[in-house]
Amino acid sequence: MTAQEVLRRTPGTTVMVLDRDTVASGATRRSAGLHFPRGATERVRRMSAYSQDWYERLRAAQPDVPVRPLGMTVVAGTDADTEAELRTAYLPEARLRPATGPVAAGRVTVPDGRAAWTADGCQYADVGALTARLARGLRSRAAFREGVRVTAVRAAADAVELRLGTGERVTAARAVLAPGPWLGDPAWAEALAPLGLRVKKVVALHVDVAPSAADGAVVFHDEDAFLLPLHDRGHWLFSYTCQEWDVTPDELGGGVSPRNLREARELLARYAPAFAARCASGRVFCDAYNPTGPGPAVTALDTAGRLVFAGAAGGSGYRLAPALAAEAADLLDPRPAAADETRSTK
Repeated sequence: MTAQEVLRRTPGTTVMVLDRDTVASGATRRSAGLHFPRGATERVRRMSAYSQDWYERLRAAQPDVPVRPLGMTVVAGTDADTEAELRTAYLPEARLRPATGPVAAGRVTVPDGRAAWTADGCQYADVGALTARLARGLRSRAAFREGVRVTAVRAAADAVELRLGTGERVTAARAVLAPGPWLGDPAWAEALAPLGLRVKKVVALHVDVAPSAADGAVVFHDEDAFLLPLHDRGHWLFSYTCQEWDVTPDELGGGVSPRNLREARELLARYAPAFAARCASGRVFCDAYNPTGPGPAVTALDTAGRLVFAGAAGGSGYRLAPALAAEAADLLDPRPAAADETRSTK
């Protein structure tokens, strides 16, 4: 998306996209792809609104894009402070309102002390397929190097030099570093250290229950968890907040652990016992988080502003990707945007 944004602003710019794997691998392939119109801070709310508008325009221009609108129910506490928090966090476009019917066709129970709210603006995507599609549209305008690792990055006053695993060297006027959870790679670990970013395990369980056509997402606000009907796959996804920190993506080959299953089932059993009994597998990976957030980190890593970091979206990489790309492009090209250009989210 950053490459696309750069080329939109400055057509004809020479752009190279380097990926350590094939495009749409890694965190992209494992992403739940859920977007809901909310943000914990004013900046993240602006980013969410910007990204929602971007995806809506994409769907209007390309109706067959793998992005599917969904209904959404939010389950949260009934106290006045929680309601005020909800109304602040969710965008006005969400039209947050009390739910009037059963949740997930009655398969999710709203216990005492909780209330259900309905909201608009939710959607989910096949993020891998969407990313591959975006890349396909860019290949005539940008060079792609897949399966090529960057082994060293050096930002100088006049350029950024990249050493590649193929033995080549690439020199660029500016570069964006978007390593996802690979923060500790020796090529850039030292440059990122001052940002204080951390990597946390992300777990989403597969619930072997077929969703109905009318099923939408269910967000458990107080627990920071959600149920997502994956209509294209024929089952539900339950994502909860796993508190296993300072992991590395290359060490997460063991899949779902007993601890992950226990934590997810205990939480889900509060709301949907029948779903909890059908959780036996899922997807495990990790993401970078910004402890100074909430919200992603988009910043120059050198005094000349030639090397820009964009990431640490804390599990919201897909949800905020268009806004992240816009902020990164702003730093790459500090000139004021023209009046007819889409504005930055900063």
